[in-house]
Amino acid sequence: MLNTISIVGLGYIGLPTATLFASRKLQVIGLDVSPHVVDTINRGNIHIVEPELDILVQAVVGAGHLRATMHAEHADAFVIAVPTPLTAEQKPDVSCIEAAAKSIAPVLRKGNLVILESTVPVGTTEQLATWLAEARPDLSFPQQAGDESDIRIAHCPERVLPGRIVHELVVNDRVVGGMTPRCSEAAVKLYRLFVQGECIVTSVRTAEMCKLTENSFRDVNIAFANELSIICDKQGIDVWELITLANRHPRVKILQPGCGVGGHCIAVDPWFIVDGAPAEATLIRAARKVNDAKPDWVAQKVEQAISELTNSGVDVNDIRIACFGITYKANIDDLRESPALAIAQTLAARHGQKVMVVEPNLQVLPKGLLRAEAVLVTQDVALARANILIVLVDHDEFRRAKPELNSIQVLIDTRGIWKATA
Repeated sequence: MLNTISIVGLGYIGLPTATLFASRKLQVIGLDVSPHVVDTINRGNIHIVEPELDILVQAVVGAGHLRATMHAEHADAFVIAVPTPLTAEQKPDVSCIEAAAKSIAPVLRKGNLVILESTVPVGTTEQLATWLAEARPDLSFPQQAGDESDIRIAHCPERVLPGRIVHELVVNDRVVGGMTPRCSEAAVKLYRLFVQGECIVTSVRTAEMCKLTENSFRDVNIAFANELSIICDKQGIDVWELITLANRHPRVKILQPGCGVGGHCIAVDPWFIVDGAPAEATLIRAARKVNDAKPDWVAQKVEQAISELTNSGVDVNDIRIACFGITYKANIDDLRESPALAIAQTLAARHGQKVMVVEPNLQVLPKGLLRAEAVLVTQDVALARANILIVLVDHDEFRRAKPELNSIQVLIDTRGIWKATA
């Protein structure tokens, strides 16, 4: 029987997952290393911005089905949803997964299920089994005991869209890779408690590679659009019109360019493939380089605009720059790997108080921008005062605006919502 579920890591995936299990009247124990996160959840509040989630958390905490702690406790199943960031050398860092394994190992009991949801390099789930086996030699694990092991282990990557996480966790299909058939069977049984989509069973390594492949496919396609935008800018072509025309071909579907690629998935996961197969992943590596270089290209466009304004007689000391949006995508507050934030920080480091930021999803600027003396302003203030307007994120608030530029204003629109440039 699956009565008690422990969710290890209460971030953008862990907390919604814990909440959905709790909404099925299971006893859910949320485990996190942050006292702030634990205290916030135990008060029935949330520490992230995600539609619907605050009401659900308040309900399940109030009903006694979800509580958070910093100490591992016994449970029937453990779902690990901790970060897997990149190092400065673009190598996957799985130290959080190792720490999670060591935290739950002492409370594991025969018959437990351990699922790794974190996006990981191929082979990490098997490494997780090794870490657990080293910590608990009194229990048997799939690598040694096969289908007769004491502990079931599987990998099941998430595939959700920020802003729709709760809904997509329920309706999306899930790829389940157990280390053995019984591991897969146990994992599917767990997800069937709230997942309405299909649970498709495969090998553990295929499941790991599936998530990396999905995000790398998107990264390669975005890189094509971003590279196309740079080429069009050089040749005086409206890239937005071009893409619209090209997409009228029945078998062409070019994505939209932007100021780069951000977030915890698309900007990170392709490097896991590159790290595992460096000689073979040439296209995937090239796409990453194209997308990683786009923020610098945008910053150079700003410097070029400053030169053009000063050449036309505007005093360089009077020039003000407005960055519209610094989150990694539209209509969320998430700054992880945000190319828009990187651009704003680059410009603020060079121009300080001359840089204004418009970000309707944040109340306070990140520390790096505050240290550089950038200022958070409203959209109206930026439109009235800025000489250089840079659209970095296509928030709904920006899409509704219809700015009219004066003779000493320059627009650099990386999203194509105000004017077809960049």
